[in-house]
Amino acid sequence: MADQEEPALTIKTAAELAEESHVGGAADAYNADQIQVLEGLEAVRKRPGMYIGTTTAQGLHHLVWEIVDNGIDEALAGFASHIKVTIEADDSITVSDDGRGIPVDIQNKTGKPALETVFTILHAGGKFGGGGYKVSGGLHGVGASVVNALSTELDVRVVRDGRVYYMDFVHGRVRTAMEILDQEAPIDRGTIVHFKPDPDIFQETTVFNYQTLLTRVRELAFLNKGLRISIRDNRPAEPVEESFHFEGGIKEYVAYLDAEKEVLFDEPVYVEGEENGIVAEVALQYTTEVKENLKTFTNNISTYEGGTHETGFKTALTRVINDYARKQGLLKENADSLTGEDVREGMTAIVSIKHPDPQFEGQTKTKLGNSDARQAVDRMFSDTFARFMLENPAVARQIVDKGILAQKARLSAKRAREMTRKQSGLEISNLPGKLADNTSKDPAISELFIVEGDSAGGSAKQGRNRLTQAILPIRGKILNVGKASLDRVLANEEIRSLFTAMGSGFGEEFDINKANYHKIIIMTDADVDGAHIRTLLLTLFYRYMRPMVDAGYIYIAQPPLYGVSLGNAKSMHYVDSDDELAQYLAQLPANAKPKVQRYKGLGEMDYDQLADTTMDPANRRLLRVDPVDAEQADAVIDMLMGGDVPPRRKFIEDNAVFVKDLDV
Repeated sequence: MADQEEPALTIKTAAELAEESHVGGAADAYNADQIQVLEGLEAVRKRPGMYIGTTTAQGLHHLVWEIVDNGIDEALAGFASHIKVTIEADDSITVSDDGRGIPVDIQNKTGKPALETVFTILHAGGKFGGGGYKVSGGLHGVGASVVNALSTELDVRVVRDGRVYYMDFVHGRVRTAMEILDQEAPIDRGTIVHFKPDPDIFQETTVFNYQTLLTRVRELAFLNKGLRISIRDNRPAEPVEESFHFEGGIKEYVAYLDAEKEVLFDEPVYVEGEENGIVAEVALQYTTEVKENLKTFTNNISTYEGGTHETGFKTALTRVINDYARKQGLLKENADSLTGEDVREGMTAIVSIKHPDPQFEGQTKTKLGNSDARQAVDRMFSDTFARFMLENPAVARQIVDKGILAQKARLSAKRAREMTRKQSGLEISNLPGKLADNTSKDPAISELFIVEGDSAGGSAKQGRNRLTQAILPIRGKILNVGKASLDRVLANEEIRSLFTAMGSGFGEEFDINKANYHKIIIMTDADVDGAHIRTLLLTLFYRYMRPMVDAGYIYIAQPPLYGVSLGNAKSMHYVDSDDELAQYLAQLPANAKPKVQRYKGLGEMDYDQLADTTMDPANRRLLRVDPVDAEQADAVIDMLMGGDVPPRRKFIEDNAVFVKDLDV
């Protein structure tokens, strides 16, 4: 057998290789030509979501905080005392602070003024070591350059040593090189940044919400005691302005959150300390309510997913209260210790730390991971709170008694929860809710309609798409969970049926990955009772299945108010309000004989009408429940659904609108 000849080694040029790479066609082509090099801030404009999370209204408002954070950093370093945020008449933003002013001398590495470097180069600033700031409030240190990149225009004035330095930019590019203005300084010292967001980036909206900005400005003032932060809106005919300054810091924050609640003691407990460079503050108060309200922050960033500082606080709180209860004989020797859930019932608390090198977990950067933060908060809070309990025995007794009461309710709820878990899928149809499940087991396409009344529930069952739509009728008004303990919540059959149908658990055990439906549609009558039922259901989801609300899984159906038919025509024209009805009737021919049907309840609609107007994805209109401002939503739900009557009465008096039905 002849030897096979070895293939010769062929050496090809880069050009030949590049030509061969295109042989397979465009679909196979992947070479150096496909590697894009984005210069300067082009990367930010290309992928803005990577830098500010989203280009929705939330991302728009995030631009303001990126600039405000720079002023906060100056305040944390002890150089600034007043920050001003102004919404201009054209929906541009001006932020000023009285800090040292951004440096204007030449930066060695770039050969450009530091002012230009800060606004044109990512990751340039005083937050990355070198002694610029001991503690920094910004997450990434890219704020100024990102805001510049995502604005149609931005200008900045820096006042240092009595001189006014000026630069302006267009779409992140320098338009006017740094110059010294021949004008009187508008402030003694500091930085003034003015920018207008780019509508090509923020296509949803470029209109700033005053209330959203106001809420965060107030929160920042609470978190940085002694700092004054002002906000002004120049858009109304008469501009509005508010200024916040809290010498008590988070102690006043807790008092503000509990302003409309009955508290167990007059002054919130306040603890402050420092360990290994970590400054920690804790303020807490107890109310007569059931709900726990715990907020944690790191360098002014809301860590709503918790983290090590929250763990340190919770551990210390539970240990101190149990130790006190045992030593004072308030807990019997053989009695179970109070759990963290028990001792936090009715508690309002703020945990705020300033960390020189915070490490956050996950993509959202809202969970702290530093182990030293847990130790610092635990040690600092334990000593001071234990002393407070000993020095205030009457208050300490109230705290322990509330925990013991919560323990009893928890054990009762545990028994009710176990009963709920025992409900198997086959038993769901026998529950009071009479669930008619859909046949698909894919949660992504499955919808659960929660329907008011058996009559409307029957129509919905007839008109539904059985593959994707499940129907759960409810009778009357469910329990108001805003002022009920968990054991009472689970004793309610309608709520228990809903929890069982969802399959995802509830409260601390809730797991959104186990949800049987990714679209929950609340379908109630268009009257006062329907609105009340809808509010009760929204409160239930917000309190016990909050991730469903955050994920955008909760919707409100919008059934029409009137149906209009002409003569013997079978087709129906639907309208949503008295005004729409009047407009529609006015444009009909004079000889038309319209027949108007007012749907006072869903049960008055035939199943095909209900399906066509309210259930068919091709025609229906749904409102998605989206809490843009979680704290504001939480406060409103507390006020409307909690136990305190006076603030609820005032809200109704201030916001009531009286309407007169159109007589047709």
